[in-house]
Amino acid sequence: MTKLQLTAIGNSAGVGLPKEVLARLKIGKGDTLYLTESPDGYRLTPYDPEFEQQMDTARKIMKRRRAVLRELAK
Repeated sequence: MTKLQLTAIGNSAGVGLPKEVLARLKIGKGDTLYLTESPDGYRLTPYDPEFEQQMDTARKIMKRRRAVLRELAK
């Protein structure tokens, strides 16, 4: 567990992440993080959950239509 402290940033509040957390998330200054609500609280991730859902759908279509995609690639 990592303890975080809120700080004032203009009219908003912000959280500073320790270097160890940044390294584990593989993020740096200027990267985007996504905060999603989960049954047990909140989840902070560098991966866009909506994009992942779209990619899952695309993978299913590509698998099902493999022959058509091969023909189009010629």
